[in-house]
Amino acid sequence: MQRPAYPRTIALLGIDGAGKSTVAQMFATDLRTTGMSAQIMRNPSGRRWASRMTARFGAQLSPLWANRLEWAVRCANVLYAHGRATRFPGITVMDRHIPCQLVLQALRGFPTGRILPWLFARLPRPEVIVLIDVPAELAYQRIMARGEDHEAMDYLLAARSAYLGLARRRGWHVVDGSGSPRNVADAVARAALPLGSTRLFG
Repeated sequence: MQRPAYPRTIALLGIDGAGKSTVAQMFATDLRTTGMSAQIMRNPSGRRWASRMTARFGAQLSPLWANRLEWAVRCANVLYAHGRATRFPGITVMDRHIPCQLVLQALRGFPTGRILPWLFARLPRPEVIVLIDVPAELAYQRIMARGEDHEAMDYLLAARSAYLGLARRRGWHVVDGSGSPRNVADAVARAALPLGSTRLFG
């Protein structure tokens, strides 16, 4: 039988608290157990780091400059991730991508501008984009439980709506992220991998 053609890049998106990082790690581990090469490239905006630094030194960035910093960090991480992906002989699982910054800027009331959409259009597009969708209430509980940062419920509700709208317009896969990480990772595999290849995961 001919081996299925696996995607080279798979991007996982979702609101904070959706479980992207946990699922990305589990999914990549599943791929490796089947003999495939897999790597994870995380594309954060540096927001948590910036929050820790401002709390430590007592210097508060204006919303405009905080947004510019996150924008630059996110773009740099995505560009680096794609550079690594083009040289990697396997599947690259990306935790977040440019659309995360597009959603963030829209909800903050900042204009999208030209560079972010241009960059998303010109970069090698992830072959598969999966939105891990969870109710805002569950995401809020998870964020509070980990105790590393904080998000307002209104923001999570608006962000979830924005992600789901993008997913409908762009034809992304949407999986329910409210179950266990094991179940969500399995759902990501079914959405992202060629038909029939998920039997490798048992």
